[in-house]
Amino acid sequence: MSDFLPTGIQLTYLVAASLFILGLKKLGSPATARNGNVVAAVGMLLAIVATMLDQHVLNYEMILLGLAIGSGIGAIAAYKVQMTEMPQMVGLLNGLGGAASALVAVAEFWRLLDSGAPIPLDVNISMLLDVLIGGVTFTGSFLAFAKLQGLISGSPITFPFQQPFNLLLLGLYIAGSAYLIVTPDSLPIFLAVVAVSLILGVMFVIPIGGGDMPVVISLLNSLSGVAASAAGFVVMNNMLIIAGALVGASGLILTEIMCKAMNRSLFSVLFSAFGTGGAAAGAAAGGAIDQTVRSIDPEEGAMMLGYARSVVIVPGYGMAVAQAQHSVRELADQLERMGVDVKYAIHPVAGRMPGHMNVLLAEANVAYTQLYDMDDINPQFEQADVALVIGANDVVNPAARTDVNSPIYGMPILEVDRAKQTIVIKRGMSTGFAGVDNELFYKDKTTMLFGSAKDMVSKLVSEVKQL
Repeated sequence: MSDFLPTGIQLTYLVAASLFILGLKKLGSPATARNGNVVAAVGMLLAIVATMLDQHVLNYEMILLGLAIGSGIGAIAAYKVQMTEMPQMVGLLNGLGGAASALVAVAEFWRLLDSGAPIPLDVNISMLLDVLIGGVTFTGSFLAFAKLQGLISGSPITFPFQQPFNLLLLGLYIAGSAYLIVTPDSLPIFLAVVAVSLILGVMFVIPIGGGDMPVVISLLNSLSGVAASAAGFVVMNNMLIIAGALVGASGLILTEIMCKAMNRSLFSVLFSAFGTGGAAAGAAAGGAIDQTVRSIDPEEGAMMLGYARSVVIVPGYGMAVAQAQHSVRELADQLERMGVDVKYAIHPVAGRMPGHMNVLLAEANVAYTQLYDMDDINPQFEQADVALVIGANDVVNPAARTDVNSPIYGMPILEVDRAKQTIVIKRGMSTGFAGVDNELFYKDKTTMLFGSAKDMVSKLVSEVKQL
């Protein structure tokens, strides 16, 4: 039995890793995402059970206590947190993952120091990398949470010589790491590099504006995976190495997808302090002051929608804030009963995290076949009688296609301005995350329906039923 146990554990790890990969594959499609989540969860359960059977695990009581507390908190959070707050929750989970990985390195350093055993070079390097990546992920994710939650300003926070200061911090970490490689039993220096890593996480996120939060969340998710993989090297656990590598790779791929969707490089996202509403944005807003908008009431909007042949609904963060997804589905159902062809246009960075709109609409039982990606729906806008924009802003701004001076120029958008008519549901004329005025609102074919998304959509439903 003693000879079989290590082999059985490694074989279980192999099965778990296979389930992780299969789960990730299924997560690539909305139709199979839920099944993929279950498959990956089963893989994680196998990995946890196998690890608990490892002979190095000595205190099952503490582990079970931790599992009970963590499961309770997780269940309550999953039940209580609104879908609009899911980006904040993801940020917290990323941060906790980074903290857990960093604590593994700290605990292992403390154990080796207390035992008086020499610290091998490979383990030492793994611990230092784990502390750096885990510490940055921890404080960076919690700062991203604070920005998204409105606890601090979502605008970029900058100061003179910010980048040189960051380089100085990184240099201090490298110098401290070099010292620890030569003198690995120095506790004060080790605690100092831990502190520097935490400060680096703060400095990493504060200059990034709210418009780039989807990219930041994806990147921090990737870093939490890399930190977990580094922790696996520290404790020599194959499952942790594989799982962390998968999370790191998938998060990095998603980050690249988000950058392409915004037509920006990762470097510009991290270092350009986008979203300050600078000169270009101000010029755009200033040029729009003398323009007028056409406002309609729900009755007029219902007539436009009810007598259309084709309607494309474009959900945005305003829909998420108002929790209007169920009303939107009710409106779509009513229009379809009247013979109107209804489709949903989904921009990759609509909302505050990747897939935000897909999840909200799935919660309202909108069929996956009605959801169209940007590349698929854009050629169809010219045939659409009405494009109904609900709380979206930057992702439908034609300035990204026409104004070379706009900060969002070149960003792929949903081309709703090509539809025969456009109705925009919005509380007011405020700008989006990018701080850029939206020229769509002033076009001749655009009408504004001012008010809360949920309230306005509900009124549209009532009016459509009376047609």
